[in-house]
Amino acid sequence: MKRILKNPDSEIITSAIIYKKSNNKKLAAILLKEQKSFCAYTEEHIGPNDAVDIEHFNPLLKYLEIDNYQNWFMVKHKPNNLKRTTWIEPILHPTSVDFERRLIYFDGYFLNQPEDIETKNLIDLLNLNDEIFVKNRKKYIERRKERIKEKAISEKEYFQEKINSELDSIKYLRAIQEEFKIEIWDMIPEPK
Repeated sequence: MKRILKNPDSEIITSAIIYKKSNNKKLAAILLKEQKSFCAYTEEHIGPNDAVDIEHFNPLLKYLEIDNYQNWFMVKHKPNNLKRTTWIEPILHPTSVDFERRLIYFDGYFLNQPEDIETKNLIDLLNLNDEIFVKNRKKYIERRKERIKEKAISEKEYFQEKINSELDSIKYLRAIQEEFKIEIWDMIPEPK
């Protein structure tokens, strides 16, 4: 999982858009665009046929006046349902400036320093190290390494080709960033 960047000039803020009990299409569209059509939790591309949710990171804030843009993320429906139902605090927020320093990626796993209970709680809340998730991240990275070797091109060239030709096949952005030492997020264009 990578840090989610929130835009201080987001239309959500400037137009005072709020989450309502019905019809949040505009809010969802803006969040999805700001996330470059990637799920905040799985880092998988969100396509037109994917079921998605506006996620309230802290569900205890939902429908309260203090629920706001910083608490809202677009996520795929199934991973959102796998999120633990019991809220855990203290917790590392997905927008924290030190997020990627604290949530350590290593060989398909997300780790934390032993004393960092906030990061441990995030890992637990989102089941980031679920056996299936770890296995899928590892397999995806291994396949990319094999393809790069077969094509005999640089990692950056390979991923630029994938972005240009089949963006929806890109996933696990943080794993790509760490394993291949490229800023994949910066390479992905803003959706139109």
